[in-house]
Amino acid sequence: MLILSRRPGESVTIGDDITITIAAISGSQVRLGITAPREVRVLREEIYKAMQEENRAAANVPDSGRKLADALKRLQSKKPGEPDK
Repeated sequence: MLILSRRPGESVTIGDDITITIAAISGSQVRLGITAPREVRVLREEIYKAMQEENRAAANVPDSGRKLADALKRLQSKKPGEPDK
């Protein structure tokens, strides 16, 4: 981790396209201004982590399309008059 000291109004540049400016300091709170291209997503860490968790949870949901295909195969292989399983 790189740690830098900056005063209000001073900036840090990341690459060619991202600038972070110290907008204000009040007690233990720092206000940042971030200039970045529209295609660069800038999120608070807690939002980013919540999105990752939601994505993980969604990836663990059983594949309903596969379940439907399996059910269709069972119906197609069933003999006429045979009870459903």
